[in-house]
Amino acid sequence: MILRKYMSLLGVGSAQIDLILSKDQYCKDESVKGEFHLKGGIVEQEITRIECDLIVTDHQSKEEVMIGSTSLLTSRKIKNGHLEKIPFTFDLPTELLPSNDKRSYRFKTRLTFSEGVESKDQDQITITE
Repeated sequence: MILRKYMSLLGVGSAQIDLILSKDQYCKDESVKGEFHLKGGIVEQEITRIECDLIVTDHQSKEEVMIGSTSLLTSRKIKNGHLEKIPFTFDLPTELLPSNDKRSYRFKTRLTFSEGVESKDQDQITITE
């Protein structure tokens, strides 16, 4: 049991997060809906925060800019092997430019624990006119 706890502190067998979106193509000013899926690891862990940032990447300059962010502060425990679903909503700004071969958008999600390594997830979306 102690070995499993130390392994989870290093990120091996720790809880994972996955952002599941209802679709992957959106218009600017649309509301993105989905769920955070939290899957418990090999030991129970205390979750302190879920953060999700919308990032735009300019493929010519290689520049990444955070457009918006949402955070959920919590002090819940996720049991080993347990699956928990938390609703997600994000309102896209009206000034977004459409996705193309020079510009792309993604949600970057982080799950933070009271102890241990963060769990991360990335989900690409397409913005249309």
